[in-house]
Amino acid sequence: MPIIINIDVMLARRKMSSGELAEKIGITPANLSILKCGKAKAIRISTMEAICRALDCQPGDILEYQPEETDKLSE
Repeated sequence: MPIIINIDVMLARRKMSSGELAEKIGITPANLSILKCGKAKAIRISTMEAICRALDCQPGDILEYQPEETDKLSE
């Protein structure tokens, strides 16, 4: 998937555990895990806002676009 989720990177920078983040933003650790591993098909803006507030970051610190190899070949 060309969208990379960097929650783990921000958690490490903030020295925060996944469980602590899940509690702060009001989602289950299982749902946070789905977000972290990139298996989520969507994310609510309110959830992104809560993550950014808890981690003191911008959405661009969490989401990254990397084109797939097939995208590069078709150019």
